[in-house]
Amino acid sequence: MLREARRLGGSDLKQASDTGEPGRVNRNLLGALARSGLLPRLFPSSAGGARPDESVSALELCVLREGLAIECTDAETALAMQGLGGYVLLMAAGPEVIRRWVPPIARGEAIAAFALSEPEHGSDAGAIELRAVRDEGLPGYRLTGEKTWISNAPDADVYVVFARTTEDAGARGVTAFVVPGDSAGLSGQPLELVGSHPIGRLQFDQVAVTDEQVVGDVDGGFAIAMRTLDLFRPSVGAFAVGMAQAALEQATKYAQARHAFGRPIRQFQAISHRLAEMATQTEAARLLVYSAAGRYDAGGGRDPAVTRTSAMAKLFATETAQWVVDAAVQIAGASGLQRGTLLEHLYREVRAPRIYEGTSEIQREIIARELFRGSAGAGV
Repeated sequence: MLREARRLGGSDLKQASDTGEPGRVNRNLLGALARSGLLPRLFPSSAGGARPDESVSALELCVLREGLAIECTDAETALAMQGLGGYVLLMAAGPEVIRRWVPPIARGEAIAAFALSEPEHGSDAGAIELRAVRDEGLPGYRLTGEKTWISNAPDADVYVVFARTTEDAGARGVTAFVVPGDSAGLSGQPLELVGSHPIGRLQFDQVAVTDEQVVGDVDGGFAIAMRTLDLFRPSVGAFAVGMAQAALEQATKYAQARHAFGRPIRQFQAISHRLAEMATQTEAARLLVYSAAGRYDAGGGRDPAVTRTSAMAKLFATETAQWVVDAAVQIAGASGLQRGTLLEHLYREVRAPRIYEGTSEIQREIIARELFRGSAGAGV
């Protein structure tokens, strides 16, 4: 599967990614991911996908993300964001919502988004301020407030939006809603990042949502968000591992071809030992990511250690990838900084995963919290 993802990422999907506008959703790329068969693998056949059963495979998600990241980070991101938005519905929405949205998401026909972060509340997701005020005339709620740093915004067709339904209740007062992108009162703008990831800001001005648009239980949205992140955090690590692998391969080729002082630079111990360390750290990150994903799958996401191991995988892999890509640029010298080259692209892309879906600092907090809860004795 890894080889297939690499093959497709380096051919058809790379061509489709080149047709998009930087920083905006590329619907042509989503269509290509669906036609390739990779996107449907994330969803069960009962919901319009290609998986033969109802299980959610964290390991398969990691393999796909790593393979695509090695060859085409745009395709990797498109697949991941589609899965992130769709999985929330698959895991917690009612049957009508699933039938309405998940099949077109799996076919790449509807763009999905996960709307959790706010201008003042990124890491502290339990302090969400976007208000969901009860409106008996619907019956349902009116959403008012703002979300930001939302992947696929403002171009998504459907958002899973986390809003406050109970004041002064912290994480226990947050509810998830499914909100169509064309809802009255919903607007947004794209944001520009160092990388070309499609991301934006959303404004909610009395956006109406009915009771049928509640995902899961009222005031139970924070738990849904955390369950989703437990699943996706190892795969963020897989994305990072893929970028590290691409940088390692590029640096190795460069060290073989580049000559200095009358010999290939790979013959200099400073270079060869740096490459050896890059390879070792990348492999260690890969094994930690796959271990966390395997643990999630073995327990169906219910193993109490999953939160800790998922955080460890994301933390170690993203920090490692940052170091590996930086080391690759150092080996390549000025050519590694040239606009349009692979290493220059990776240097911009690798920075974001240390922040989104929980910063490295938050991952350390999660790991420490779980250790003090007494779960360390169960091993990792």
